[in-house]
Amino acid sequence: MEINWSKFEEKAGVTFKDKALLKQAFTHRSYINENKNTKLEHNERLEFLGDAVLELVVTDFLYKKYPAKPEGELTTYRSALVNSITLSEVASSLDMNDFLLLSKGESKDTGRARQFILANTFEAFVGAAYLDQGYDAVRKFIEKRIFIFADKMIAQGNLTDTKSLFQEKAQEKTGVTPSYKLIKDSGPDHDKSFTVGVYINREQVATGEGKSKQEAEQNAALRALTAKGWTE
Repeated sequence: MEINWSKFEEKAGVTFKDKALLKQAFTHRSYINENKNTKLEHNERLEFLGDAVLELVVTDFLYKKYPAKPEGELTTYRSALVNSITLSEVASSLDMNDFLLLSKGESKDTGRARQFILANTFEAFVGAAYLDQGYDAVRKFIEKRIFIFADKMIAQGNLTDTKSLFQEKAQEKTGVTPSYKLIKDSGPDHDKSFTVGVYINREQVATGEGKSKQEAEQNAALRALTAKGWTE
């Protein structure tokens, strides 16, 4: 089935000069492995680039928006804005899921693995847009898609350190300090993903994924708060 890339470009508000770059941004490694004769490249290099561009744009935004905030709080804010949960939600708002090039096996998985793929694809798209459109254009795209999202999260009070919040709740409710354990890590050195479990005593309350152990722990804590009903 031929993908209508112009439909996505219209949705994203970005028209690519190099359509091959756009297609590469949506090409998962599993698709290449299943279609070995294709001339396409997977999106992991673009994802690597997009991750850095996204972090710079978001850091610059937060630095200017909150001149009185210390670097620790700004780091927490940035982590909340560029983690896999937030990016997958933004990707979903752009209907990125409809344009993914995946293997037959990957295309059947619609759970947490798909959420992670969507977040990575969003980063790859940012990398592709940076190469095709330049920094100012990609900054405007991120401003439209992420900064507005940030204002909403800040207004709702969602930009919090979830590990600290879960620790406070766990100590209040159970008298126990939660612990975190690395369950697995995968991927090449430049693009690893981590899965971490959060425990109260020996009970595994939740797991979380991320591109760093810290991000995985924050995501695990967020899910643990929901699992325990401690979100109020």
